[in-house]
Amino acid sequence: MIAHSANGPQPRSAPELLLLHALPLDGSMWAEQMHLLPDATHAPTLYSSGETIDAWARAALEPLKGDNIIVVGCSVGGSCALEVATIAPQRVSALVLIGTKAKHHPDPAFHASALSLIDEEGLEVAWESYWAPLFSRDTSTATVNRAKEMALRSSAAEIARGVAVFHTRPSRDHCLSTCPGPITIVSGADDVASGPRTSASQAASIDGRLHVLPACGHYVPLERAFALNAILAGVIGSLALA
Repeated sequence: MIAHSANGPQPRSAPELLLLHALPLDGSMWAEQMHLLPDATHAPTLYSSGETIDAWARAALEPLKGDNIIVVGCSVGGSCALEVATIAPQRVSALVLIGTKAKHHPDPAFHASALSLIDEEGLEVAWESYWAPLFSRDTSTATVNRAKEMALRSSAAEIARGVAVFHTRPSRDHCLSTCPGPITIVSGADDVASGPRTSASQAASIDGRLHVLPACGHYVPLERAFALNAILAGVIGSLALA
């Protein structure tokens, strides 16, 4: 891969991997992916980074120094990945979007009801209402319980902030066609949130690479870690050869 500057083509820096988490999880959801680029993989937890997806994207970029960033995001993390590509397209060499809807249709009533449930009933009730149903029925109870424990480590205020960021994010569907690097789109076959149909449509619109993983819901990094690692290793390897 070659980056361009006012002084002509310049070699890209060493690759870095930026992993952006889903709601209501945190950066530890990427534990099975941290080895893919040792000492160059970043998996921040974003809830304290601000009130907007732009603020999250800027905070996620801050510790990265190079211009060869592979940005991987799941769900709202995918929306944040698109925002990173919008802010710093010259630094992003590839995007991997997992369970991500680039186009956003605001739903103020759903937004308000989610915040109300978190405030009045607490995170555990919200987990059972909104997020537990996003796992495939084939996913092990141990994996779902691990995710629940991860979610409940955050405060209600942090998750409410994440919900607000998710619901107020702008549409970034135009970024799918303007991002200079390759885009890989991943969906669980059993994902009832974004879903394989939306993922397939997005991939077709940009001639991007699509992976639909069987027996998998919305949280691919937890539900099908081995399969996702193979996909990400392929993205890393293809950039090394470019």
